[in-house]
Amino acid sequence: MEQNAKTVLVTGATGFIASHTCVELIEAGYKVVGIDNFANSKPEVLNKIKAITGVEIDFYEGDVNDANILKKIFSEHEISAAIHFAGLKAVGESVAKPLEYYHNNLGSTITLCEVMREFGCKNIIFSSSATVYGNPQSLPITENFPVGGTTNPYGTTKLMCERILQDLHVSDNEWGVCLLRYFNPIGGHASGLLGEEPNSIPNNLMPYIVKVAVGELPKLNVFGDDYPTKDGTGVRDYIHVVDLAKGHVCALKKLLKENGVHIYNLGTGNGFSVLELVKTFIEVNGVDVPYVISPRRDGDIAACYADASKAKEELGWSAEKTVVDMCRDSWNFVKANKK
Repeated sequence: MEQNAKTVLVTGATGFIASHTCVELIEAGYKVVGIDNFANSKPEVLNKIKAITGVEIDFYEGDVNDANILKKIFSEHEISAAIHFAGLKAVGESVAKPLEYYHNNLGSTITLCEVMREFGCKNIIFSSSATVYGNPQSLPITENFPVGGTTNPYGTTKLMCERILQDLHVSDNEWGVCLLRYFNPIGGHASGLLGEEPNSIPNNLMPYIVKVAVGELPKLNVFGDDYPTKDGTGVRDYIHVVDLAKGHVCALKKLLKENGVHIYNLGTGNGFSVLELVKTFIEVNGVDVPYVISPRRDGDIAACYADASKAKEELGWSAEKTVVDMCRDSWNFVKANKK
């Protein structure tokens, strides 16, 4: 690695999107320092990042709400930017546990920024979400759509963190802030080593499909078939996690060149319904996924997909992989990692 390679702190480094981003950062020539408390991820992810890249990241086990461990990291490394992934992320759980979500997601963001400010590091990329748009009035969603009207505490924490970071830039325009609003990441690394592996009952659709396909769960619950969509099930913009990870590298390049507040949707621009995704998964992988229609889930909306043209124009980034790739790579990860 070249001596002048920029060092990037990745919080929540062993999580689904973050681990793929660590790989892309290393492959783009950055030095990666990671922190995670393994609340929803596994330590062996670190070995898998090394197996893919040949590089061991400097890793700290700890909580981003803990200023002391962050100060240790910043005193031991010259960090150029932070990519803040760490946070609780289950929509349904956030409705049941709002205080935990507000405390963790807002607290970690504030603590991280305070320590960054103390050490003179003023570049942050924030892992935001399309949930900040609430229930959109029209589709596709552009970055200048109004935000707010979030339908669950998880989405509200993302919205509040965005606002905190924007206010931080207003107070000190040396800050570079990039808010990346993800749509629905699925898939996994082509090696089969990295994918989505939540520690608990899955909240997202793809790991749920996979657990049913593998026989760990008897059937998939499809939450609601009475939405005003093509087949009555919820429509989302599914994006391959490797495409999403590459978007962070493109955002980092921009951030290190110019400060300001930059906001981008990272999606494909195509909406797929739950049933379309299930049927594609069955078809591509030749497996059975029994499903039942269940009542709608609290906090879910009918449809959500991106206009991602701003990221293409300003970052030179666009999603390249198809929903077939996403289904195949999700299943490959499971097959490669069967116990």
